[in-house]
Amino acid sequence: MTASTNVPKVSVVVPAYNSGPHIERLIASLLRQSLQPGEFEAVFVDDGSTDSTGARLDELAAAHPHIRVVHIENSGWPSRPRNVGVANARGEYVFFSDDDDWFGDEALERLYAYAVENDADIVIGKMAGHGRSVPRELFRRDRPDATLDNAPLIDSLTAHKLFRRSFLEEHEIRFVEEKRRLEDHLFVVRAFLLSKRTSVLSNYVCYHHIRREDAGNVTAQGLDPAGYYANLRDVLDVVDAHTEPGPLRDKLHRRWLRNEMVSRLRGKRFLREPADWVEQVALECGKIVRERFAPGVAAGLPPLQRAITALTAADDVAGLRELAEWEAGVRVQARVDDHRVDGTVLTVDVTAHLASGDQPVALTASDGRYQIVLPVDLDPEILDVTARRAMARLDVVARRREGGEECFLPVEFRVEDEPLQGAGQGRVHLVHHATATVDFATLNSGRTEGTWLLKARLTENGWTEDARLPLTFRCAADGAAPVRVVPAAKKKPALHRRVRNRLRRVANRLLGR
Repeated sequence: MTASTNVPKVSVVVPAYNSGPHIERLIASLLRQSLQPGEFEAVFVDDGSTDSTGARLDELAAAHPHIRVVHIENSGWPSRPRNVGVANARGEYVFFSDDDDWFGDEALERLYAYAVENDADIVIGKMAGHGRSVPRELFRRDRPDATLDNAPLIDSLTAHKLFRRSFLEEHEIRFVEEKRRLEDHLFVVRAFLLSKRTSVLSNYVCYHHIRREDAGNVTAQGLDPAGYYANLRDVLDVVDAHTEPGPLRDKLHRRWLRNEMVSRLRGKRFLREPADWVEQVALECGKIVRERFAPGVAAGLPPLQRAITALTAADDVAGLRELAEWEAGVRVQARVDDHRVDGTVLTVDVTAHLASGDQPVALTASDGRYQIVLPVDLDPEILDVTARRAMARLDVVARRREGGEECFLPVEFRVEDEPLQGAGQGRVHLVHHATATVDFATLNSGRTEGTWLLKARLTENGWTEDARLPLTFRCAADGAAPVRVVPAAKKKPALHRRVRNRLRRVANRLLGR
């Protein structure tokens, strides 16, 4: 399947409203695309901007024939501009972009080629997050034939993907235009469930997703709990309409339990919001847990998240707060035991464990069974981590400072029980050891010029936490040998320097120098 000379391969649809200078980075990235201008188009939909955005886009379109602008009355939400963009798109595939994000230089060419290679209805390109999270596990490797069952697709529910336009037309997949939360979820989940093939391209960062400092957060200031969770029920309805009760439905439901409920009711996120608002969220979540989720949904969660779900189902807001106060202190303690560089190959030995405050996160160990020790009284089955112990892992991740790309390094790791001194008989904590070996000639498909930071990423019993490692490397060119960047010694304060110089002058006068 190839594009004809009259049909663009890709149409990039961009809703824009009072974008100001934030849109310039996206524009620049579109003008740098390796896909030729005649092979793709950008359709900007100006949603009734009241600043200079409309004029800037008209100026851009006048200078570049493959860029078009549609002006509409303000809708106040991105859904209608996206639908208008699709209606005006001519490409084989459509990519939905936000006006303040941007593309990698080869993104559209690579996405289209991967779509054609795999005859995919949907292609998800690797994303780099700047101030916001992206589905990191999904991009651990390329996935030519990803499904909701064999890959963590359900962790990627933003619209920033490549969709076959005829697929959207065939199934009449559009964004709901009324103002509502989770409109992306309704669109993307239905698309996933109807797609004949979905592919994940992980060997190149296609899309840079940013959270602007002036962007609003979906918190107590902008989220009405009753309305938000009513919209979430609508998404669950879509899942239920396309799946039968059982493991797959439980797995999909678990995504919203984990991300839209449990994540709001744990640790620092729970504590930083007003108490009355958090209580409303907890009560709304409790209703959904009791009314919509089969037992297998919570049973598939890690123990910490099972504990939060159990407290939520019981409307135990006081218990949630107690657990959140304890969890707010949980972090990764990591150290580098050794590192070696041989030409372009780097080897790093890392040890890490989870701690709450100054104490490791404890487990009780008895007769081959493990339970996590939490500051709340719950059914022992909820606290059992025996099966999860084998799933714990320590990764080493390299992040390029200049572009934000993250790469999992190949690792060998092991987990050991270590007795907790003074904590009573049978109490242990998990100690993780990993050896990462990576060839910078092939890391990030050989695109390694720049500065690379290393992080330890520990996954254990419901936590996935990062700790920065004290190792930074720089490659002078793509595929070059990494050179360790040694931090410069901190300069002594100017006041100390002036005092030292004055004392030296006094000493010299006394010595007659």
